[in-house]
Amino acid sequence: MPRTRSLAWTELKIGVVSIFAVAMATLLIFLLSGEGGFFWQRYAIKTILSNIAGLKEGAPVRVAGVEVGSVSGIGFVGDRVEVLMEISRDQSARVTTTSVASLGSVSLLGEAAVDITASSRGTPIAEWGYVPSGPSVGSLTDMTAQASQGIDQLTGLITDLRNGRGTAGKLMTDDALYNDLRALVTAVEDVASGINRGKGSLGRLMNDPTMAKALEGSLQNLEAVTARIKSGEGSLGRLLNDDAMAKSLTSTTANLDAITGRLSRGEGTAGKLFTDQQLYDRLNSMTDRLDKVVASMQGTDGTMGLLLHDKQMYEKVNRTIDEASSLVAAIKADPRRYLNIRVSLF
Repeated sequence: MPRTRSLAWTELKIGVVSIFAVAMATLLIFLLSGEGGFFWQRYAIKTILSNIAGLKEGAPVRVAGVEVGSVSGIGFVGDRVEVLMEISRDQSARVTTTSVASLGSVSLLGEAAVDITASSRGTPIAEWGYVPSGPSVGSLTDMTAQASQGIDQLTGLITDLRNGRGTAGKLMTDDALYNDLRALVTAVEDVASGINRGKGSLGRLMNDPTMAKALEGSLQNLEAVTARIKSGEGSLGRLLNDDAMAKSLTSTTANLDAITGRLSRGEGTAGKLFTDQQLYDRLNSMTDRLDKVVASMQGTDGTMGLLLHDKQMYEKVNRTIDEASSLVAAIKADPRRYLNIRVSLF
């Protein structure tokens, strides 16, 4: 009887040790596999992606780059793919409605992963809820899309160039524009060659030492003139440096301002001429009458017009004046002959 009890106790110890070993092995498996703890320490969330690019069950799920769970299921929802994930419950405060789930990778050539941006501004995602999806900034997919967009733009640019659009396109396809540009380059080369050979003023200036010395002398003279002006020599120098002349000029300017002010206010004859409408009308009327007199003189109407335009009348008047002059001269020479006065009383 005692032997039976000893055997049963031994078997019991073996069973307890086996159970403890299985429990410890299970615990080690959970701790080493990175599954985020036991099932009561995890909760399930979902996201929908348009392309999972080889994502498999068991792929890591990262929040802000930290691995917090794994992918537990993948299935189609229409034309898109639903991804079921299990993550640690202590990360629920960081996975909110403002977080974005995107497809990432462990390395450039490694397995795919799900990256979730950490955001505490929104409402935490409930269990079995959906995390908004989108492309991640700096991901391989995003870089591929940007590269594809750049290639499309480059292709469009090359197409425009081939079709002759824009200045560069016209330069590549328009023979007239090419010929004009070539002629311009040739003309510039001719000008540069002429300057190098000393042609023209610029060429002489660059190659003729005499002209360069003359220019240098002119610059020296200019410096001497400016030095004299600064020292107060000459009228311009006095104007810049002499306070008395500056005051005189200021006084003259003030007087001129006063005169223009009086003219503007209508003071004096000139001021009235500028501001008095009646005087202006009288002058205008007199000018009109003078224009009419001049016009009548230019015609053949009236004595003055005939005198200006009728040659015979001009000659008659001229002869009359000559005869009158001769008569006056004769009277002066012999007044008794022409001035014979008789006085008779009876």
